[in-house]
Amino acid sequence: QVHLVESGGGLVQPGGSLRLSCVASGIGFGIRAMGWYRQAPGNQRELVATIFSGGSTNYQDSVKGRFTISRDNAKNTVYLQMNSLKPEDTAVYYCNVAVAVGIYWGQGTQVTVSS
Repeated sequence: QVHLVESGGGLVQPGGSLRLSCVASGIGFGIRAMGWYRQAPGNQRELVATIFSGGSTNYQDSVKGRFTISRDNAKNTVYLQMNSLKPEDTAVYYCNVAVAVGIYWGQGTQVTVSS
């Protein structure tokens, strides 16, 4: 059974940093991509960043230069380093893993940027 567990969310002041982690277990086949999405109250879930199996990455324009996605293939773990956080980054952040047979989601972790 596939299970994704996110961690690292919390409350941070504007300009601060957080590092999110997501560990994927129970995946017995190749991971094509791992990524992070976020959903703020009243908004649709949106893509934040993706890292593909070959190492290439994709970012939402609003986070380019501030967020960095990375992965540890041996640990089936994906990270999101978030720097220079802004109040508009406040949302629930979800881990996402794409494999040949489908897409899996984590339960989400809250990130709040506020003074």
